[in-house]
Amino acid sequence: MKLLALTGEQAGAMAALHAQAFETPWDEQAFAELLGGAGVIALAVRDEQGLIGLILLRAVADEAEILTLAVAPAHRRQGLARTLLDAALAVAVEAGARRAFLEVGVDNLPAIALYEGAGYALIGRRPAYYARTSGPPMDALVLSRALQPSDA
Repeated sequence: MKLLALTGEQAGAMAALHAQAFETPWDEQAFAELLGGAGVIALAVRDEQGLIGLILLRAVADEAEILTLAVAPAHRRQGLARTLLDAALAVAVEAGARRAFLEVGVDNLPAIALYEGAGYALIGRRPAYYARTSGPPMDALVLSRALQPSDA
């Protein structure tokens, strides 16, 4: 499995994959704007049909934030999300990040298990953080982990 670094030129493909993975996906413009920001990188995996996995990371100063992680439904439960997460965290370490953060929906149990298995721990909760098209907003869990052994 080969990881690719993406640019804003692939924002449309990123938005298409995100729409497969989330109820309220980001659009092409959102991806293009994010990728124009300081410290934002996108890593992806593709097959012959297109992108099948994607992670966006922002690394600024000594912190990193996973902005989104999406895997096409047909390619889930194959270790792709963990591969993308590990690769993004390695990039964050190279950029000097010492700690990583992310938000995840309280009902996204597979993602929570992935992040906990990767060493993330709960540090907070954001009420009504995620908008929903079919129901009230959902809370997000805020997770964090050290990236440098001395910061554990």
